[in-house]
Amino acid sequence: MLTPFRIVISASAVLLFACACSKDAKSGSVVPSSSGGGADQVVATWGAGKKLTMKEVDESQEVFEARSKFIEQTVMKDLIDSEAAKTKQTADEWIKAKIEAATKPASDEEIAAIFAQSQSQMPPGATLETMKPQIQQYLEQQQQQKAIAKVADELRKAANVKILFHEARREVAAVGPSRGPENAKVTIVEFSDFQCPFCGRVHDTVEKVMESYPGKVRLVFRQFPLEFHPKAPKAAEAALCANEQGQFWQYHDVLFKNQTKLEEDDLKAHAASLGLDGNKFADCLATGRMKKTIEEDQAAGKKAGVTGTPAFFINGTPLSGAQPLEAFKEVIDQELAN
Repeated sequence: MLTPFRIVISASAVLLFACACSKDAKSGSVVPSSSGGGADQVVATWGAGKKLTMKEVDESQEVFEARSKFIEQTVMKDLIDSEAAKTKQTADEWIKAKIEAATKPASDEEIAAIFAQSQSQMPPGATLETMKPQIQQYLEQQQQQKAIAKVADELRKAANVKILFHEARREVAAVGPSRGPENAKVTIVEFSDFQCPFCGRVHDTVEKVMESYPGKVRLVFRQFPLEFHPKAPKAAEAALCANEQGQFWQYHDVLFKNQTKLEEDDLKAHAASLGLDGNKFADCLATGRMKKTIEEDQAAGKKAGVTGTPAFFINGTPLSGAQPLEAFKEVIDQELAN
């Protein structure tokens, strides 16, 4: 069932705009470091001699993400305030004007298409007329998300924003379907979810990364379907079934370009559109033999600290969310220079 929600068009909407799919995403502020005592300071003790040090706290994924978010929000708030001041508007007024300019009412054809695609998930007796307001709101919300992301990206580019705070490298096995030379100087391991809208949004950015560094970057894709995306696990299986027939990346592209068409019949139709052997593909889906690979990918992601998608590891350096091309280049260029 469609469950659209309205985005509040305000400065805080942009500042807190998530760039990743995550069930547990929080907007909290940075976790402060301890005052005095250094990395070895014990911050908690319990049981028979058990303890927690400040170093362990500082190395946690949650602290890193909180600090990263604080840095991003601080920079973005200043950029928005500066732009708003030029037009003698408040930050909220400036953002509202930007988003409204990029948002247009959905057409009857678009609404009908979404209704047809999602009819099986709707309440009994639902009709196009009764669902039209919700679908309209859902499509407007999608436009607003894209507009917010575009505004943020334009501000970053215009101000030449460089985030210099990076987490320590993590060991992540480069196992799975891959593109690029095996001996590339830079290997990117991507954990992704075919139903996650942010994974879909970063798809084109990743393509630009590969185009920008021919022969220098290897991309490895690992499955990380999130539990609140019900169609993602089967889509992940389908992609690996396509991989059995040598067309993982082609199928991967089709899934990200058709994220509203992930029912099992859709998955089979996508396979047919690529000329895959339908019987082999259907058998692969029916047996569920790809589930083990998906579980292994998820376990590897969790061990590396992945809590949402998309999540990237560039030679082990984490980069979370649907980041702009410049964020990828910053890390890749540094790796190539080293």
